[in-house]
Amino acid sequence: MTLRIGTRGSALARTQSGLVAEAIAAATGTATELITVRTLGDDHPGPLAQMPQPGVFVSALRDALLAGAVDIAVHSMKDLPSAPVEGITLAAVPTREDARDALVTADGGGLADLPPGARVGTGSPRRAARLRALRPDLELVDLRGNVDSRVARVTDGELDAVVLAVAGLARLGRTAVIAEILEPELMLPAPAQGALAVECRSDDTETIALLASIDDRPSRLRALAERAVLAAVGASCASAIGALATLDGQVLTLAADASGPAGEHVMESLTIRLDADPGAHSGAAPGAELRAIELGTLAGTALLAAGADVFLVR
Repeated sequence: MTLRIGTRGSALARTQSGLVAEAIAAATGTATELITVRTLGDDHPGPLAQMPQPGVFVSALRDALLAGAVDIAVHSMKDLPSAPVEGITLAAVPTREDARDALVTADGGGLADLPPGARVGTGSPRRAARLRALRPDLELVDLRGNVDSRVARVTDGELDAVVLAVAGLARLGRTAVIAEILEPELMLPAPAQGALAVECRSDDTETIALLASIDDRPSRLRALAERAVLAAVGASCASAIGALATLDGQVLTLAADASGPAGEHVMESLTIRLDADPGAHSGAAPGAELRAIELGTLAGTALLAAGADVFLVR
């Protein structure tokens, strides 16, 4: 049996899919083959926030999965639309990489060291909103492209800095370019940033059982809680929503925030015990997963009650 893994064609996507393939081989001995699928997000030249539909980096992979062209699909979990798709199961969330954001600068200086008017590149409304709040003097430049091309715009002198996910840099072996890791106190990451989602067809029980061997329960629970914030507020990719969950034993804590274009900012932090539900047993599904989703839903509802609704983009 050779498991066909659907992946986007970028260096980062293929690296991430390769890591999943290695994990599958190590856990089960199953052979794998990477199948490259081109997505709408790869072909759309405009800003990410103006993409014509949600899930532009995901839909083509899911179509290939449902059509039987691939057996599993690997996504950056933060790219998934919040609504589930009939016929597709989230079969595994492998061990999560560092969820935080990183600043890459030409001289190795941090955010506070950038001169007034420095040009900083990002394609993320969330990162842009927090940068405006932290350094309103900066000139923000919309940014697309792969990790290497974004870093090159700094080293070539076109930009003074870019903000990227630590996870992508780590997976590509590029952490040496990080000038400063932006701690969650400054910038909450995108919900599920640093996590991978491995999907397969819901009726493919053999593959579901196989992928269970690479599922990391803490990573799944944290990511589910964070993504439930998005579902609760009804946010689109143009909304500036951050979320980060931490798990300590059975205690799951979630910080979530929403930012507006004029510097508006609301934040909530909530905690829940995963074993508080009598139906949950030592963190096992489905009780723990439902509790994690409940926490994210509560946090999203709290954001709306605190006034986030007026500057969310749907």
